[in-house]
Amino acid sequence: MLKAVDPNTGQLIHEYEPAGTQEIDGIIAKAAASFDQWKRQSFGERAAVLNEAASYMRTNAEKLARPMTREMGKPVKEALGEVNKAAWCAEHYAQYAEEYLARETIESDAALSYVIYQPLGPILGVLPWNAPFWLAFRFCAPTLMAGNTCLMKHDSHVPQCARAIAGVFDAVGAPPGIMQNLPVKSAQVEAVIRDPRVRGVSLTGSTAAGSAVASIAASEIKPALLELGGSDPSIVLADADLPKAADLITTMRIINAGQSCIAAKRVIVERQVYDVMVDLLAERLKALKVGDPADMETDIGPIARGDLRDDLHRQVKETVQAGARCLLGGSIPDGPGYFYPVTLLADVDPSMVAACEETFGPVMVVMAAEDADQALKMANDTPYGLAASVWTDSQRGESIAWELEAGQVAVNGLVKTDPRLPSGGVKKSGYGRELGPHGIREFVNAKQIWIGPAKT
Repeated sequence: MLKAVDPNTGQLIHEYEPAGTQEIDGIIAKAAASFDQWKRQSFGERAAVLNEAASYMRTNAEKLARPMTREMGKPVKEALGEVNKAAWCAEHYAQYAEEYLARETIESDAALSYVIYQPLGPILGVLPWNAPFWLAFRFCAPTLMAGNTCLMKHDSHVPQCARAIAGVFDAVGAPPGIMQNLPVKSAQVEAVIRDPRVRGVSLTGSTAAGSAVASIAASEIKPALLELGGSDPSIVLADADLPKAADLITTMRIINAGQSCIAAKRVIVERQVYDVMVDLLAERLKALKVGDPADMETDIGPIARGDLRDDLHRQVKETVQAGARCLLGGSIPDGPGYFYPVTLLADVDPSMVAACEETFGPVMVVMAAEDADQALKMANDTPYGLAASVWTDSQRGESIAWELEAGQVAVNGLVKTDPRLPSGGVKKSGYGRELGPHGIREFVNAKQIWIGPAKT
């Protein structure tokens, strides 16, 4: 069964039977049949569908935000923002897809030679629970505008979110089959990837899930895009604007109750300003309100599942046992739901669990570095490489950004995903890129056309 539990109360909301073999076959067949028509649509015709979907989401943001708050505990003010950001992604690709995929003339020995970008076919998107609408549109907007069709295997804990996302396309009268919900369990994904009608797979999730999906896709010689976990560093040097850094690092850490791959998970502070920075962070963290995600005043809702909270608490306990100071939080509260307090761990060293593993929750880890060189070494001392930020003089920060092993780096600003800019990781944080002009080229055939006669 696909079960959704309200993390605010711990109570079962609803459950559904996953799709069976016959239903899965029908969904894939519909995607393949619709591809034959969709790939022939002009960019303008595809854009009209995406723009209508965006308009519908903006008009119905409150209704669409509700299942996110209910199924995974996202505070309603963040859920509303997520629906609108998903709409922005659809609008962006509607506007720029034709430019991103424009024919490229390349000089050669041909009378004329160029490259065109053509769609591949149905693409499977395997998505996590933590940003249901945004991650779905980050996958489907460029994929659809490139001329592919989409199969969305969403996380089994957010089935109503998945239905709502697919329902957006039904509501605007999109061509049937271009974006479908595929309500299956994780164990059923392999068969879908291996289906010859499915031409590629995009996964956002854990490193373990990415490894499994990549292995299956590789064995079928199909392209895969992986956006995996992170242990993202924020380097704060002595010449930084410390109050501003504290403000924005706090924001990066606690968005979605800290359940974000690109959240600032390790704050590495130059020793000279370490104590001041810890105090600034503590002051800001103390001011945050943890509570009912349906309340517009709530900053931090519950952890999405009980097992995730238990693992987060294990990481905190083991880190404190190893010698870190717990300045805020650190204990599971009484009462219903899967809440975890805002927690601040100071004096963490690279060997401790919270510095080695990805922490998915409202836990901030602060580490001391003697100077910028040591801070950079500590930042890169991780198997992950998703995102990072640097707080210092802009010119110096740009130089450090070049040395950081990450897919994206912000200097004196928020690390965030933006439809205009590519996003993705290196090392165990995955490969390939989503968003920007790079993202739309992940699932296309870059076809060379050579027209003679050859030049003499």
